[in-house]
Amino acid sequence: MIQNDTWISQQAVRGMIEPFEPKLVRRIEDFAVISYGLSSFGYDIRLSPLEFRVFRHIPGTVVDPKQFNPDNLEPVKRHADSNGEFFILPAHSYGLGVALERLDVPDNITVLCIGKSTYARVGLIANLTPAEAGWRGHLTLEFSNSSSADCRIYANEGVVQLLFLAGEPCEVTYQQRRGKYQDQPEQVIFSRV
Repeated sequence: MIQNDTWISQQAVRGMIEPFEPKLVRRIEDFAVISYGLSSFGYDIRLSPLEFRVFRHIPGTVVDPKQFNPDNLEPVKRHADSNGEFFILPAHSYGLGVALERLDVPDNITVLCIGKSTYARVGLIANLTPAEAGWRGHLTLEFSNSSSADCRIYANEGVVQLLFLAGEPCEVTYQQRRGKYQDQPEQVIFSRV
């Protein structure tokens, strides 16, 4: 069953989401932002301003998830103007960012990370990402720019929504099996095997 705002708020008090915003924020003073915080059946997390990377082509190489070459991911400069701080994801490219919020997922919950319509409507697609029962850390977030134009992706503003799905407690949690992406810091984490 999908969990509602009351449940999410109760779990946030116990440290499930840090920092936690108890309402959906759309404006900060007179400044419009892409919404983040608690919604009816989810939580919109923000993109960290610390790091964003874009895949680049290196002639003669192939991206291999079993032997990932970090040279294939190029750090992107953070920009700022009157609309806020942002990274630019070039047209028809793929990039990785990281969530500002840290998660500590309960043992009977799986979290699905889905795209926000604000970004989808400009061609920016967030990869559907799970955080399993017992997972902790800052999510590495994956984005594809399917449009023919470069796209801004705003730091410190809403970037994806989390949905919390409850089930019977699992036999072995992500933490218990020592998952390879456990306790991710607030930085982009490369593919691991």
